[in-house]
Amino acid sequence: MDYRNVITINPNKRSGKACIRGLRMTVQDVLEYLASGMSMEEILADFPDLTRDDIFACLAYAADRERRLGTPPA
Repeated sequence: MDYRNVITINPNKRSGKACIRGLRMTVQDVLEYLASGMSMEEILADFPDLTRDDIFACLAYAADRERRLGTPPA
């Protein structure tokens, strides 16, 4: 997935954190919801402005960021 059409960074919104389509919902918010055990369906029900593609974009963004950070030394 090409998350670049979904994830936006604006220094004037949410302190420059990566947001979804210019909304105030951040990638970090979505990842924390998923990590806490919320299902994708629960997130979508709680936040009707989000789509499944938005959540997949958050995961793709996080995977790409992790890849760019590199592998820690053994």
